[in-house]
Amino acid sequence: MAVKEILAGMPWWVKWIAIPVIALVVFGGLITSLLTFVVGLLFKLLVFVALVAGLIYVVRKFTSSSTSRREDW
Repeated sequence: MAVKEILAGMPWWVKWIAIPVIALVVFGGLITSLLTFVVGLLFKLLVFVALVAGLIYVVRKFTSSSTSRREDW
């Protein structure tokens, strides 16, 4: 028997409510772990990009001010 044949005789609430709820109960921990990992990874990536941008800003700020001081001499 195919899955479509089995589900054909079931009420709508079994297909659209009961089965997804069971799937969330069974795989909820896995889904939560994956979402936590992805959100944590995106946060770390955002922090990394911000730190690199800050470093580039500081380096350019000091190198441009040091070259202008040399020109003043």
